[in-house]
Amino acid sequence: MRKTFIGPQLRRLRLERSETQAQMARALGISASYVNLLENNERSVSVPVMLRLFEVYGVDWRDIAEEDSTRQLSDLRVVMQDPLLADARVDLAQLRAAIVHAPGVAEALIRLHRAHQAQTDQLLALSETAEPLGIAPSPEAAVHDVFRRNRNHFREIEEAAEHFWTDEGRPDPDETYGALKRRLLAHQGARVRLMRVDEMPGTLRRYDELRREIQLSEALDHSNRIFQLAHMAGLLERRQLLDAIVARSGVGDAHGTARLRVELANYFAAALLMPYGAFLAEAQASRYDFDHLATRFGVSFEQACHRVTTLQREGALGVPFFFLRIDRSGNVTKRFNATDFHLAEYGGACPRLDVNLAFRTPGRIVPQFVEMPDRSQYFVLARTVGRPTWRHQNEDNSLAVAMGCAIEHVDQIGYARPFALSGAQMTPIGINCRVCPRTGCEQRAHQAVVATRPVDENRRGATRYEA
Repeated sequence: MRKTFIGPQLRRLRLERSETQAQMARALGISASYVNLLENNERSVSVPVMLRLFEVYGVDWRDIAEEDSTRQLSDLRVVMQDPLLADARVDLAQLRAAIVHAPGVAEALIRLHRAHQAQTDQLLALSETAEPLGIAPSPEAAVHDVFRRNRNHFREIEEAAEHFWTDEGRPDPDETYGALKRRLLAHQGARVRLMRVDEMPGTLRRYDELRREIQLSEALDHSNRIFQLAHMAGLLERRQLLDAIVARSGVGDAHGTARLRVELANYFAAALLMPYGAFLAEAQASRYDFDHLATRFGVSFEQACHRVTTLQREGALGVPFFFLRIDRSGNVTKRFNATDFHLAEYGGACPRLDVNLAFRTPGRIVPQFVEMPDRSQYFVLARTVGRPTWRHQNEDNSLAVAMGCAIEHVDQIGYARPFALSGAQMTPIGINCRVCPRTGCEQRAHQAVVATRPVDENRRGATRYEA
């Protein structure tokens, strides 16, 4: 069994109750020296002590035992990738040691780096928009941070989705649309009405609370109509659960909380239509064939990709993926991450990432092996996805999605089969030009925010930014 260390959590619990180690030891029926060892992570906690913590302090043992180490390790690796620390030689063992023996210091370093990033982002915003300093993070950035802290997995929402059909019984996939309509009417008194495009221009879904009517645009295909009803089921039937997650998220402004609630309802819809156990088993059996998963569960390609990033349940882990969606200009329009890969928060993705190439070959998978500045390597695949169309138009409104995983998982990915890993060519990429330290990149469009060396006026490199 995996050893569980709860030192920082136990110390915080004791201090919140103004107890000494001796007082806590008496309450738990253990020695004060054992409490001291537990708090310093020199001993792992046993099941009897965990149960006793619940009995004495009313603390859910799953919460106190839930480790932040995975999230902290990922965040610390991002910190060490910062160009300011390019000369540091901190290996993975040292980062893990810091988390175990000095978790408070590790968390402080992460907060300091986030503050540094926030100041950098404010400077970028000032240079691009001439807005005054002090702007708040965008709602999308706040939502991404919440999902990142939760490793892109919400246990409570998964459980709510698993128990959703308890009374009626889970319907067959081809009956889901009708079953959701009946469920919403029976439980919420909400009717579903399909609207013509000219009756609801520019809108895919609308809920008329006064008339208790869910209006869906005919521009939605069948799979997206089902997803929108599942989304509404989450908003209406599991509102209290979603509100509780929003309340503890730390997101305070109205724009951020609304955006977070929408994304949590989307998470619920995905969990409802693609049940965790069945979806994980099918993903592994098909070697993460996203087209196959979309067909099997009656969802879109993009929805299947997004669901794969959430397969992070303890004891039933899928391959950790990151998800990136961009428009034709390279702007990042959606991002979710279960890996150490650092996704761009502002601006576009790296131009050397072949997600941009996907627009030249619509509907086809574009595979690529990439290497970050810290030499971490990933396998990435990209493909275009369609958008609902309201009217005849000449322009192409498609987007492109990219899915990526660390190179050590590539043997589980069917899309990588045609490549011999020993000869796979790695493309050097960065987060985006403003923070990438690769000064000699031929695709560089901006000077890095933090330049390690000034430009040499006596030398012209591959770009005008090269030192």
